[in-house]
Amino acid sequence: MSNGYKVAIVGATGAVGREMISVLEEREFPVKELLLLASERSEGEKIRFHGEEVVVRRLTEDSFGDVDIALFSAGGGISRQFVPHAVKAGAVAIDNSSAFRLEPDVPLIVPEVNASDIAGYEERGIIANPNCSTIQMIVALGPIHRAAVIERVRVCTYQSVSGAGQKGIEELSNQTRRLFNSQEVVTEAFPHRIAFNVIPHIDDFRPNGYTGEEMKMIDESRKIMHLPDLPISATCVRIPVFYGHAEAVTVETGRKLTAAEARDILRGAEGVKVLDTPLENVYPMPLLASGDDATFVGRIREDLSHERGLEMFVVADNVRKGAATNAVQIAERLVREHL
Repeated sequence: MSNGYKVAIVGATGAVGREMISVLEEREFPVKELLLLASERSEGEKIRFHGEEVVVRRLTEDSFGDVDIALFSAGGGISRQFVPHAVKAGAVAIDNSSAFRLEPDVPLIVPEVNASDIAGYEERGIIANPNCSTIQMIVALGPIHRAAVIERVRVCTYQSVSGAGQKGIEELSNQTRRLFNSQEVVTEAFPHRIAFNVIPHIDDFRPNGYTGEEMKMIDESRKIMHLPDLPISATCVRIPVFYGHAEAVTVETGRKLTAAEARDILRGAEGVKVLDTPLENVYPMPLLASGDDATFVGRIREDLSHERGLEMFVVADNVRKGAATNAVQIAERLVREHL
């Protein structure tokens, strides 16, 4: 390992970009120089890293000189435009958008499950970070699949407003405040009022009736798990919670796993915290996952409708494990095993 790496963060002033900075510091990633890049309106802003103020610079095509690793979290359009420039300058790009996730020569990585796929970065110089809802589900499914071979997955998500970025957070906050003050509510970030409501609609609807978010979970899970024909269905729902995504996951396995066996497997799995004492009201909730890098799993039980079925409730901090932490974990594996 080198004594340190020049790391660029594209989208440094956004919610995930700021979390990336925090995670790099918390995990003591070997950064010899941190380059913070954002749009022109954020140029000159200062963000603290290891006790020093780092000035945000405007993102340009020439921003990536001597950069070793570029963490992108500024949306698919920015990634499609600027990732090629980062790679051309010699950086490895770890991209948090959907721009490259399903391209066959770009590895899509959840380190606890398919870290060996990182080696494929040499083809394009790009590693893709999966969708937040996909990441936490795969962390829970990976060890179950290794033990008993998953044959089918069904998932319903309960996703916080931070999944829509800062505008989603502000909209829930503003709407709640205005409702309590008997004022008219403004709706911009979501198709309907999110305060005190539940919206079964994340991303655009596709011709098959599924949304883009649901298809991301399906397609990305198949790629990560190397199961291109795995039957998966998903329903993705936005709920009025600021941080933390929750998922009710049902799996059918090739051989029967009891709930006790599944619980033991997950207790020994990397990145998983089992919270599963329901009679004592102990189970995963977004409130418990906030600020944590683990994926919480509980309500583990046998599916009464299928002899080889399991039910579980999976929760994670979508800004950390669902985005920033997973990207930094990819970078850690990259520098430890490949650079």
